[in-house]
Amino acid sequence: MKNSTSRIAYATLRGVFKSVLESRGFDAEKASLCAGLFADASLDGVASHGLNRFPEFVRLVDAGIVDPRAEPSLDFALPIFERWNGNLGAGPLNAHFSMGRAIAMAKEQGMGAVALRRTNHWKRGGNFGWQAGREGCVAICFTNTLPNMPAWGAKEPRLGNNPLVIAIPRDPEPIVLDMAMTQFAYGKMQAYLREGRQMPFAAGFTAGGEVTQDPKEVLASGLAMPMGMWKGAGLAMMLDLIASLLSGGLATMDIGKLEEEHAISQFFLCLYPPKLGLNQETINDRLMVWVEDLKSADTFSGESSQYPGEQSLKNRADNQRLGVPVDREIWKRVLGMI
Repeated sequence: MKNSTSRIAYATLRGVFKSVLESRGFDAEKASLCAGLFADASLDGVASHGLNRFPEFVRLVDAGIVDPRAEPSLDFALPIFERWNGNLGAGPLNAHFSMGRAIAMAKEQGMGAVALRRTNHWKRGGNFGWQAGREGCVAICFTNTLPNMPAWGAKEPRLGNNPLVIAIPRDPEPIVLDMAMTQFAYGKMQAYLREGRQMPFAAGFTAGGEVTQDPKEVLASGLAMPMGMWKGAGLAMMLDLIASLLSGGLATMDIGKLEEEHAISQFFLCLYPPKLGLNQETINDRLMVWVEDLKSADTFSGESSQYPGEQSLKNRADNQRLGVPVDREIWKRVLGMI
């Protein structure tokens, strides 16, 4: 297959994103931060939620669904909990703000939580795990989505794939788990479809209920495979309920009645170990022993097991040195938006 990718400098990628966003009404500070969150996703090898999602994000801005000038507003506050209204602003910016508030409360009180309503897709959720981990916080955050996954055995999508992020602080970089409740994220399936490839494992169901690895079939049916089958379906439902109930926002079933996915609900939780009587140096030592034990196990492939976020660190180092891989057609589209 003909290679459809090129490599460009991270600074170039981020600069172009910033220029496009400024042309759509984002002020310089918001444009810079939002551009960085998109560029960081591609830098870490998650172009499915970086460059590849950027044109869709711009489309939603142009359509008036994402408000580039919106600011979050506070609905309710306690020393360790806040509820915010995202006012339909940019999802990545609202999520970064909310995690920042959770971090600030955790550093003051030992724990901090933010429930957020009326926001938009946060794109790469892992960004906010890295954000918290680098600030020395243990973090858990999750979001609901439009209905794009069936309850186990159902013929229609009524659940969201509701991504979940968990971060643990470590020097020099945290350990970060970033996963959707589907076996494969929709962005990943779209990337495989563009490349003309089948998914490596069962990815979902056809409209007739047959298990398939064909991303085209799954994208058409909207019946992505829940991770762990019924277990992933149950977890997706519980994350949706927590996010929507605590934020006072929409649940997946409500979002499915809208013309476009927006006004979603999210939750961000941080714990700051030093305030809880835990020393970061001790945590680092324990994590080092844990990683060494993980990697000492024999594997079928002969390659060592990976911990969550390890591949992102490898991709980041390679792409900083060689340039960030970009899909040529998508990059051309983005350049045409300036």
